[in-house]
Amino acid sequence: MSLAEHLAGGVTTTCHAWALTRTDGVVLGFTDHDVDLKFMGIVFHANSGLTARALQQSTGLSVDNTEAVGALTDAGINEADIIAGRFDGAGVRCWQVNWATPSERVLRFSGTIGSISRSGGAFQAELRGLAEVLNQPQGRVFQRNCAAVLGDAACGFDLTLPGYSAEVMVQQMQDRRIFTFDPLNGFDDRWFERGRLRVLSGTAAGMIGIIKNDRLSANGRTVELWEPLGPDILSGDMVRLEAGCDRRVDTCRLKFLNIENYQGFPHIPGEDWLSSYPTSRGVNNGGSLFA
Repeated sequence: MSLAEHLAGGVTTTCHAWALTRTDGVVLGFTDHDVDLKFMGIVFHANSGLTARALQQSTGLSVDNTEAVGALTDAGINEADIIAGRFDGAGVRCWQVNWATPSERVLRFSGTIGSISRSGGAFQAELRGLAEVLNQPQGRVFQRNCAAVLGDAACGFDLTLPGYSAEVMVQQMQDRRIFTFDPLNGFDDRWFERGRLRVLSGTAAGMIGIIKNDRLSANGRTVELWEPLGPDILSGDMVRLEAGCDRRVDTCRLKFLNIENYQGFPHIPGEDWLSSYPTSRGVNNGGSLFA
């Protein structure tokens, strides 16, 4: 029997089941039923404190949206993971399920988590439907600097090549964003500036921070992030430092030897050229402005 036939019977035994898939691959299950459910290889835990408000759905390309609220618990969604960004952009699926026969179910919502707020031991998360991706800008932007992210498909550069990354042990940390390491011989001053710091071990494993400053001195190497990382990082934890790119054509050509994949337009005329006017001085032969 299908769920529709069950609902048509008058007396129903239904509940909702939610599956959250974090960007690090961890899948969490929740249900508003009073006992755990299991299907599709996921255990949906009861008494998790996760509930949802009314779902707004419409035809066309408008975005389905709703909100989920719940309690912060160590067994489910906790504050440390929210601060660390592990639920940012997480996938969300919601089923209406016949808890007596879980095979009778229908998918009611599929989308991602938007903004998350927390207060007083509880959280509130915005849920956005699949049509949300249609709101993202498409196409290329014509600009002097490169539009790619170092190491992505458009850039094509392999950051695992020797000389472009280093796995090191944290010696000291301040405010979860200023790190002290050994000098790291072979890497110039400011080599990792605008790059990424990836945490490889400890409670913050998997977290990524963008490097603001990279300074080499006689006392060692100091790396400062733009924003603090969520979980605490302890002395002895391993991190990976990746070379930084300021997206200029000279950096792409000289530092990464990757000019064939440069995704910018360095010869776009600037505002001075647009406001220029003919003069009798100089060479006026129609040739390149960058010869």
